[in-house]
Amino acid sequence: MKRDLLLGFSLALLTAQAYGAAVAMEDQSQLREPAVNAAHPGYFQPPAESELPDNAYGKMVRDGYALFVDTKRLAPKFVGNGLNCSNCHLDQGRLANSAPLWGAYPMYPAYRKKNNKVNTYAERLQGCFQFSMNGTPPAADSYEITALSVYSYWLASKAPIAVELPGRGYPEVPQPAQGYDLARGEQVYRAQCAVCHGDNGQGQKVGADYVMPPLWGKDSYNWGAGMHRINTAASFIKYNMPLGKAGSLSDQQAWDVAAFVNRHERPQDPRLVEGSIEKTRLKFHANDGVNLYGQTVDGVLIGQGIR
Repeated sequence: MKRDLLLGFSLALLTAQAYGAAVAMEDQSQLREPAVNAAHPGYFQPPAESELPDNAYGKMVRDGYALFVDTKRLAPKFVGNGLNCSNCHLDQGRLANSAPLWGAYPMYPAYRKKNNKVNTYAERLQGCFQFSMNGTPPAADSYEITALSVYSYWLASKAPIAVELPGRGYPEVPQPAQGYDLARGEQVYRAQCAVCHGDNGQGQKVGADYVMPPLWGKDSYNWGAGMHRINTAASFIKYNMPLGKAGSLSDQQAWDVAAFVNRHERPQDPRLVEGSIEKTRLKFHANDGVNLYGQTVDGVLIGQGIR
């Protein structure tokens, strides 16, 4: 019964988001239970929708919001999987400890080791389309990038510039002394994650649209996305999952289940070097956190990609 109730709540929550007429913005949090410490009074509070002016700027913010929560449906030519921006940046990009937009926008332009250059915020968004959504990045001056940038700017409009605010990004969860264990991770997944994401990580659909994101397979993030790092996924999971029960997993469980999820195949890294997984690992993955790309696990080479 508890499993059915949780699934029902989760599907109702995200189906409303995916099918809402005109994707209406809400002032209040869409999460009944905030993530770990996310309601702490020390966290920045983004503006409310009621503060938006009824003019071209306000419309652009609302358009950016709609793209953010319904990316796959509203920007299909740029999204190559089943994900939306809001799958990794919860609660409309507002939630502390879930890489909120108000914590990201004021920190750009910034150098990124990932591409070894100073990135504008537009370039950062383009990277999300290329890797997390396994798609084709919109042009920097496209309507999509402009609208998403304006939405981000609005959320951060009362925040200080170039200040690393509490709740920015995903708080680091240090690797436990025991490292990670795939078998333990599978147990955590079956008990805590499968009810929403499916027994085989395939997510949940209503009609043709995902209402629970797939965690591996052809419709999930590719091998170039930041979430393929076990340490990054563990941090996201610890502070945000299971939905409505954030913080209920131990650090060890978060690392174990993150490793289990990221030992499964997903779309290839679009930066694949000369068709070689080994060369791609050496160039892009060997010094990129903790990840399994290009390694052999249980006799299987990880990183072969899936279409």
